[in-house]
Amino acid sequence: MDAGTSFSLKAQSRCPLQEQYMQRKNARENLDRFIPNRSAMDFDFAHYMLTEGRKGKENPAASSPAREAYRKRLAEAFNMNRTRILAFKNKPPAPVELIPREVSSSLHSDKPTKPRRHIPQTSERTLDAPDLVDDYYLNLLDWGSCNVLAIALGNTVYLWDASTGSTSELVSIDEEDGPVTSVSWAPDGRHIAIGLNNSEVQLWDSTANRQLRTLKGGHRMRVGTLAWNNHILTTGGMDGLIINNDVRVRDHIVETYRGHSQEVCGLKWSASGQQLASGGNDNLLHIWDRSTASSNSATQWLHRLEDHTSAVKALAWCPFQSNLLASGGGGGDRCIKFWNTHTGACLNSVDTGSQVCSLLWSKNERELLSSHGFTQNQLILWKYPSMVKMAELNGHTSRVLFMAQSPDGCTVASAAGDETLRFWNVFGVPEVAKPTPKAIPEPFAHVNRIR
Repeated sequence: MDAGTSFSLKAQSRCPLQEQYMQRKNARENLDRFIPNRSAMDFDFAHYMLTEGRKGKENPAASSPAREAYRKRLAEAFNMNRTRILAFKNKPPAPVELIPREVSSSLHSDKPTKPRRHIPQTSERTLDAPDLVDDYYLNLLDWGSCNVLAIALGNTVYLWDASTGSTSELVSIDEEDGPVTSVSWAPDGRHIAIGLNNSEVQLWDSTANRQLRTLKGGHRMRVGTLAWNNHILTTGGMDGLIINNDVRVRDHIVETYRGHSQEVCGLKWSASGQQLASGGNDNLLHIWDRSTASSNSATQWLHRLEDHTSAVKALAWCPFQSNLLASGGGGGDRCIKFWNTHTGACLNSVDTGSQVCSLLWSKNERELLSSHGFTQNQLILWKYPSMVKMAELNGHTSRVLFMAQSPDGCTVASAAGDETLRFWNVFGVPEVAKPTPKAIPEPFAHVNRIR
């Protein structure tokens, strides 16, 4: 109010001519004009002067009983007897509490809210990866159970020990046989399979740093994807074939799956080892079941899924729901799709806006991480099943082709066409499991109860 008053006073001082023009010599000259000021008016007195006060002076004979009755009826009809147009009533009643405050507070106190996890937006470590082949259909990065990361750079496979930070060279392939097109650690974290451009697959002992054997004769073209299922090594080639190899026996080829007409670029076994998911450059996603698939049957696959409109490379089985599979499409599709592998139904589809190169589920939370190509070249952390973006991780300047997860599930390594290898603490530290309280022994527990 003070500021408004000072402003009006200043405005009047800035316009003296206008203010002087409105002044009059005496009060009688103001009778020809009425400028209302509601804050200074007495409505009750004004109403009396307009109605009652002027009756006797102006026309005493006109104040007849009939006219007085007419005036009252008119006042009632137009609500002229009300002194205030807007009348404030009593406050509305307070809403009834469906749940008493005592009960509500006890419910919330029993289950404390989980603090929101901080997700670092930058990589915690960046390593050079020169000569990394910028090819969407290859799989050149894997992190073993012994906490050693393997990466193929050109014709050479390097090992990086995450515990010590030391780097060593495992093998360098000849020019006529290379480059290396895929790497995959065996479940023991000691043996590693290396797929080559010449259609062969080499098995190496990383501890002894020696080659164990070479798998040949199955594929006719490069082997771009590998997947282990205990002692079975499944290989996918540019020839469209999927071959199950038993690495323990001399004649290693056990089964051959035929369903893709172009290069197989994604292979993933389910945690149970019963179902295999395969994606190819023919935009197809197949689900194979070991109990029903046979090399002699006409239709080997359990489900043939044709919803993607581009190459299917990114595949990830859900760790907390055995029949849930996530798949990602290439640049012409850009979608992450979720499948019920028992029925073959598509549960959800999310358009990410860019090429999906890789997918990883969190081992500790219901979250999914995706890596992308053009245009953002970022990693996106999604909350499942709402698929709300939790974080976008930027740093790579080229498409993020490969991702691998540490054995504890906390750290993710990503390799991109910009020839860098970055490490992200995206999934957080797993919670320490509380010890299970010992059950109090029930008295006479050994005695059979009478029903």
